[in-house]
Amino acid sequence: MKWLARYWGLLTLVVLVVAWWVGGVQPAILLTLSLITAVYFFFRAPAWCGAVNRDGTLCRRNAKGALMGCSYRQHKWQKLKMTFVPHGWRRLNRGLWVTPREGMTTLAGLASVTSAIAAAITLALR
Repeated sequence: MKWLARYWGLLTLVVLVVAWWVGGVQPAILLTLSLITAVYFFFRAPAWCGAVNRDGTLCRRNAKGALMGCSYRQHKWQKLKMTFVPHGWRRLNRGLWVTPREGMTTLAGLASVTSAIAAAITLALR
């Protein structure tokens, strides 16, 4: 059960993929699943921090999500600021692809956002 509490977003990702594959699922359900999955991968999935330390290296402490920093308050603010400030996107993008785990987390998050957009369009056209 501890594994499920830590990696519940993977289960929602599988359910989301199956729901799109099967078809006939209500767009509101797809939108909800997509948003829940995006929140998990961007803010809750286990990942490295990736914020820039004072010496210019990337922080390798454990963090939660692709867009959140580690337990250091400055790293949390730095990662969130990189998300919203255009010149910080390059540094943020560099940290999102550091290891295969971070790459898969980033891809899954982007796929869930794309799924949410598609489900919202489908819901609006109904």
